Amino acid sequence: MLFDDTYLTIKQNAESLFSDRGSKFIAYAYQIRTETDVKPLVAQLKAIHPKANHHCWAVRLGPDRTVFKVNDDGEPSGTAGRPMLNVLLSKNVTDTLVVVVRYFGGKLLGVPGLINAYKTATEQVLTEAGTIEKVITDVYTLTFEYPQMNDVMRIIKEEDLQVLEQTADLRCALKIAIRKSKVNQTIGRFEGISNIHIQYYIGG
Repeated sequence: MLFDDTYLTIKQNAESLFSDRGSKFIAYAYQIRTETDVKPLVAQLKAIHPKANHHCWAVRLGPDRTVFKVNDDGEPSGTAGRPMLNVLLSKNVTDTLVVVVRYFGGKLLGVPGLINAYKTATEQVLTEAGTIEKVITDVYTLTFEYPQMNDVMRIIKEEDLQVLEQTADLRCALKIAIRKSKVNQTIGRFEGISNIHIQYYIGG
C-alpha cells in the first residue's frame, strides 16, 4: 500500500485535573472536525471558568495530520500550547482539541515547571479520552436502474462498504463510503455493471 489510509483520534471527550504547587490545571479533550470548532469550545470554557488565569490550547486536524495550532493565552511563549501539541504529536492523534484551564496557586512554577504541567495535564486527559483508529474513505454516489440493485448490493457486501444514503425508485441512488486504499479496485467492479453512473462526492 502506497499510503496510510487510517488515522488515530480520541474515542470520547474527556476531562482531567493536574495540580502542582497550588496551581490547578484542568484539561479538556474534544473530538473536532474543523478549525471553526475551536473558538466556541474555548469560549464555552471561559464562561465555565471566568476566574481562571489562562485557557491554553493545542489542536491538530485532518486525516493527514498536517493542520495544527497552539495558543499560550498569556503564559510565557512556548510553555503551554507547544508542549500540549507535542503530546498530540507523540500520541499521533488528530481531529483533537485539548484546552488546559489554569488557576494560579500563588507559587511561580518557572518555565520547566509550566512545560511539565501542561504536558502532564494533556497526557492525562488523552489517556482518559482513549484512542480509536478511523479509516480514511472517499464518498461516491451510484445511480442505476432498479434491476441492477442485486449486482450493486453484492459488491457492497463483498467489499464491506458503508452505505450512507439510499433512495430506491425506478432509478436508484446510493451514497457509499469506500476505503481509500480500495477505491480503484471497488470502482472497477462497479463499472462492470451496465447503465451505472458513478460520481465522486465532493462533500465527502
